[in-house]
Amino acid sequence: MISSQMLKGTLEGCILKVISQNETYGYEISERLRSYGFAEISEGTIYPLLLRLEKNGLVITQYKQSPVGPKRKYYSLSEKGREEMEAFYCDWRELTEAVNRLFEQEV
Repeated sequence: MISSQMLKGTLEGCILKVISQNETYGYEISERLRSYGFAEISEGTIYPLLLRLEKNGLVITQYKQSPVGPKRKYYSLSEKGREEMEAFYCDWRELTEAVNRLFEQEV
């Protein structure tokens, strides 16, 4: 299980990646993250992040009719969001390489 403190620093970039794969809505984002091995992430965590991504111009939103109930807010990546996601992944790779080198080093 990924600790919540570690997850806080990476969740925004991971959400951008999920949204980049296709237009999606909040609950589907949490389900897709779960399918990749992330622990249950509550709506109380996902929706404030989505709101921040929207306010920062990283995602584009659109309300669409749901087949079962009220309209859903769908998210797609803006160009700025794509750039942010790519920067996140570059930073993530540098960090994981540094941590791997540290832990693989023989003492």
